[in-house]
Amino acid sequence: MLSQENTPIFDALKNYMNENTISFHVPGHKHGKGTPEFTEFIGKNAMNIDLTIMPDLDSIMNPTGVIKDAETLAAEAFGADRAFFLVNGTSSGIQAMIMAACREGDKILIPRNAHKSAISSIILSGAEPVYIRPEINEEFGIAMGITLNEASGAIRKNPEARALFIINTTYYGIASPLPELVQLAHDNNMAVLVDEAHGAHLKFHESLPVSAMEAGADLAASSTHKLAGSLTQSSMLFLKGERFSPGYIKSILNLSQTTSPSYILLASLDVARKNMAQKGHNLVSKAINLAQWARYKINAIEGLHCMGSEVLELNHGFGLDPTKLCINVKELGITGFAASKILRGKFHIQVELSDFTIFWPW
Repeated sequence: MLSQENTPIFDALKNYMNENTISFHVPGHKHGKGTPEFTEFIGKNAMNIDLTIMPDLDSIMNPTGVIKDAETLAAEAFGADRAFFLVNGTSSGIQAMIMAACREGDKILIPRNAHKSAISSIILSGAEPVYIRPEINEEFGIAMGITLNEASGAIRKNPEARALFIINTTYYGIASPLPELVQLAHDNNMAVLVDEAHGAHLKFHESLPVSAMEAGADLAASSTHKLAGSLTQSSMLFLKGERFSPGYIKSILNLSQTTSPSYILLASLDVARKNMAQKGHNLVSKAINLAQWARYKINAIEGLHCMGSEVLELNHGFGLDPTKLCINVKELGITGFAASKILRGKFHIQVELSDFTIFWPW
């Protein structure tokens, strides 16, 4: 019986390695023998489990074994009906969501601050975007979320639209009133697709904005690698409800997903899910406490303003992820770009993002 203690993919890889299997299979480095310099640096274990599709390791194209088991555990942990592991990043999940919901000529309601992967998905699907203007915070110069009024107006003008696309949260940690938006869209027979690239941790703490699956969204693409500990490029796509069949979603994913997935990435998703399921609440609690302490200290420094819940005062129903530290430096007379460059060049600190007025170390 499966439990959140299990790591089906990771265990299968360790078993393969422990059997001392002689490989006539790709990849060509043959457990690191063909690349000794690289192998010496990253370690033989990593090279030994750099594998791809085999009978005992399952197939990402049609999972029936350990990948299926790992995805089942992930769906349970993140509150979804189904989960799909991605090795092409969250961008591939966003592409699959939009291509599943929209065909050529179909309208999709989408905020102006959507990620470029959503725009590429619209191009690939042939859908027609109907842009919704997000709220703007003038002090920080950032796009916030979309309001119920804006979404309702867009739906009234475009009742034939097939889907509403929502960002949860934005790069800056702002969450739109997601449960209400989901209800509004569903009441008008529209699918709800959520870009949760910056929300893989939301399910695991009550002080965070509600996750897409908790809010009842149909599909959500989540960057496990950004906020839940898996390796870069590994993500998950979640499905809830009966609007889309799992088989259909898998067929869409298979249009663009590699047929030679990295099992190191897949195993990292497996282990990250276990870690979040067992320790996620404590880990997020610690992150929130550290962020709030840092916010207090930063706001005590003249010329700096670290964004907090005050940005929500004019936006009823919006939420804020308190783990995000967005620091306004305009009173110092420099740009966020300049602050980022100084931190990296002089102090060897790499921030996550910078723009004209702020930088975001995390």
